[in-house]
Amino acid sequence: MYIYPENLKAKAKLWLWELKDVGIIGGALLLSVFALAQLGTFTPLLCTAVFAFLTIRMDGMSVLDFLRYAARFLFLVPQTFEWRPRDEQ
Repeated sequence: MYIYPENLKAKAKLWLWELKDVGIIGGALLLSVFALAQLGTFTPLLCTAVFAFLTIRMDGMSVLDFLRYAARFLFLVPQTFEWRPRDEQ
């Protein structure tokens, strides 16, 4: 199912991925199958599956974007808290 962008402003999607990601996943999958056949290793196939999972987009946000925002909020950017006494009423 090919979904064209709304008002030609959004990026084109194919199922749950942007078309750019589908191309990358397809090429990586092809190379992974060749590596599995020639070298007998599942590592490239596993990396392709992880990339495919991380680039799933729902409502304009991918899993990778969510993980970036969460890591930034929790670990990378210091949070500041100000403790103020309550105003006397």
